Amino acid sequence: MLIVSAIVVVDLLTGVGLTWLSLLAAGPALAATTSGPRGVLCVGLLAGVLGAVLGIHDGAPGRELAAVLSALVAVTLASGLASALRGRRERVLAAVRSVAEAAQHALLQPVPATVGPFQVAVRYSAAAAEARIGGDLYALVPTPYGVRLIVGDVRGKGLPAVGIAALVVGVFREAAYEEPDLLAVVARIERSLARNLSCDDFVTAVVAGHPRPGHLELVNCGHAPPLLVHGSGVVPVEPAHPAPPLGLRALSGETPSLQILPFTDGDQLLLYTDGVTEARDHGREFYPLTERLTQHLSDEPAHTLTALHNELLAHVGGRLHDDAALLLLRKPAVPEAAVLENVSLPDGEVIEARHLRSGPGPVEQRHDRTA
Repeated sequence: MLIVSAIVVVDLLTGVGLTWLSLLAAGPALAATTSGPRGVLCVGLLAGVLGAVLGIHDGAPGRELAAVLSALVAVTLASGLASALRGRRERVLAAVRSVAEAAQHALLQPVPATVGPFQVAVRYSAAAAEARIGGDLYALVPTPYGVRLIVGDVRGKGLPAVGIAALVVGVFREAAYEEPDLLAVVARIERSLARNLSCDDFVTAVVAGHPRPGHLELVNCGHAPPLLVHGSGVVPVEPAHPAPPLGLRALSGETPSLQILPFTDGDQLLLYTDGVTEARDHGREFYPLTERLTQHLSDEPAHTLTALHNELLAHVGGRLHDDAALLLLRKPAVPEAAVLENVSLPDGEVIEARHLRSGPGPVEQRHDRTA
């Protein structure tokens, strides 16, 4: 509309005739980029009426005016068709997005902020345009054997990688509930992949478990080493005995080993995929994850990962070229610590004094009399 109005004003001020009237066709052409077919036809009709009125007012030859108006009608009809096709593509894209979001919730279920004794945060970005899921995977489930989790990376991209990721996550969720041994969980995934993968496919992964307080179990199958945060230091947890990725055990004959890490109050563990550490900026420099994690550490995993994810996108210029996943696990300090003290009374009774401390506030005492 603005373009049509501007052309009308210029024609009235200069009176140059058909020179400017031919530009009225830009109105419906540009309307096709934002409006539906009805809006395009309305703009085209308005442009045609104004063009006819101005042409007669300027005394334009009838044959030349008819040619300009015919071109305007043709452009309007073509723009209306383009607008209809654009609207159809947008509806199809919206439907595909809704399916992708449903698939993401089924495959990569949302992780709550607190799972068992841990605070948890996850950030996931798929590299494929308009995609919600890709070849990276994660899952975290509470089980009878403690909280267990997996972070992995499927070789390749696109729908084949998504299918393999779905297979791994499904087997992990089932085995994590049934197998008391973490190595048995990994073996179940390996057997399933051996039946379903081609010879060129494999999955790198880290599987972790929390069988008892103060300890974490790790099984690293060819994946990037997790980062352990203890105090203010960040240390990569390199596997003591490197193992091949999942799906390649039959070729190498090597089996993964179980690592046991001390994991106490305030400690954090960051698991990630190579889409994070191999992200490059315009100068072809890799993203320094360990250094950035040290800078952005906080007591809220969600805040830490939000800062890392935003910085990662800025590092690559706004768009990742590989799938990227980050999962941060934190063991918060126990809010109440119980300290038992036995107090002897003059008559021989013993009072068990249970001091419950909650932060720097006053000490609450609860006494249980025992004879």
